[in-house]
Formats: sequence, C-alpha cells, structure tokens
Amino acid sequence: MTKIISLNVNGIRAAARKGVFEWLLTQQADVICFQETKAQAHQLEDSAYRLPGYERYFHDAQKRGYSGVAIYSKHTPCHVTRGLGWPEADNEGRYIQLDFESLSIASVYFPSGTSGDARQAVKFDFLERFMQHLKVIRADQRRMIFCGDINVAHKQIDLKNWQANQKHSGFLPNERAWMDELIEVRGFIDCFRELNKAPNEYSWWSNRGQAWAKNVGWRIDYQLATPSLRSAVESVDIYREKRFSDHAPVIVKYSFYI
Repeated sequence: MTKIISLNVNGIRAAARKGVFEWLLTQQADVICFQETKAQAHQLEDSAYRLPGYERYFHDAQKRGYSGVAIYSKHTPCHVTRGLGWPEADNEGRYIQLDFESLSIASVYFPSGTSGDARQAVKFDFLERFMQHLKVIRADQRRMIFCGDINVAHKQIDLKNWQANQKHSGFLPNERAWMDELIEVRGFIDCFRELNKAPNEYSWWSNRGQAWAKNVGWRIDYQLATPSLRSAVESVDIYREKRFSDHAPVIVKYSFYI
C-alpha cells in the first residue's frame, strides 16, 4: 500500500506554525507533495520543517516568498526533475518530479488567473504547454501520478456557487475544456472522483466571509494518475478536521508499493 498526500500549504512556514508537520507525523504517508511553499530551501533547514525518515526535494521560485513546490519522500528516487523547461514556469518554481523504478510522482502548482487578464494569459499558456508535457508522458506509457493545485474546478459539482462563477478564473469554459481533454481524451484519472462522487467535497475555501464554516468551496486540488493506475486507487479523502492552509490535504491510498 502506498499513501500520497498533496497540499497547497500557502506558505510552508505558516503551515508549520499551524501544526502541519505534527499532523503529517501521524499520517505515515509514503510521499507528501507540497505546493506554494513560499520559501527557499535554505530557509527550511530547521528541524521544524523536517520529517524523520523523509528525504526532501524542492523547486523554489526565484522571487522570494512566492510559489514553489516540494516533495517529501520515504523512498529514494532514481532521478529528480526540477522544472518543465520553459522560463515562465521554471522561474516561478511550479514543478518537481521524482522518478522511481516503475512510477513517477510530481508536485505541480498551476498559475492562478484571478488577479487579471495578464495572469490569465499566463495560465492559459501554462495549460497548453503542460498538456504537451502530459502527451509525452502518455506516449512513454510510464505510470505517473501528478499531485497539485490545478486552480481549475472541473464540473459543476466541484464548486458551491458554480452559476455565479462561470465567467471567473478557475471555472472558465476553456479551463474546464482543458480538464475534459485531460481526463476524457488523454485518459488521466481524477483519483478522488474515481471513488467519491458526492457533492460538497471541496479542497479550497476563500478567506472571505464564512466560506470555510459554511463549506462554500472549490475542489481545485487533485491527484491525477495515468490510466493503468485506475484499479490501484484504494481510498480517497479530503482532510478537514484541522486547518493548516486555505487548502485542505488530498489523501489517496494506492494498492501498489513504490
């Protein structure tokens, strides 16, 4: 059995102060994927940001206090890839991939377009280029799981106020069409929806109003797997008992071993 946790921490140091590492110690996950670390690796040398038994891998943004992804793993990879090969993504520290003998796991943080048209254009460019990356993965027939904050809610069921958000970044028709292609054409599995079809299952809540308390959220955090792993998805969960970030951890257990 392999357990993978993915979480946008919205600042790994802030999440640490809220107890995320103490919680992770109780989870005994094999692999933990973080997004939006908002730190450079040299700022995380303190034991407060370490987990006994885990190796740590980072891809930081050039801009301090911004973006960044990381993977903590109990298993030593054969190879580590930092970045996707184009500056707009790599300068912002948006992708890291660990390759094991028969499986790759990536942590990815997609851009948000909520700040305006310029960043939405960056997001659309990222979506287009990342789809090309996924086509290569599918062509290689490698088993892969990529975890992260995609910043897109796929279906109406994946956000509370879908009618009011159809013209807003994160639920635009072109963004949802990208998810359609990812799943329906490229064959990637939305692991959470593979087992849980229920409404009101969200992974991000605005800090405005009473969004968290009223569960007015969006499901924009995913674990997505290549088709051969469909039968390996054993259990799924979005953890809400404690709050470490404006996002919640997405937990998936798989029947294989790394």
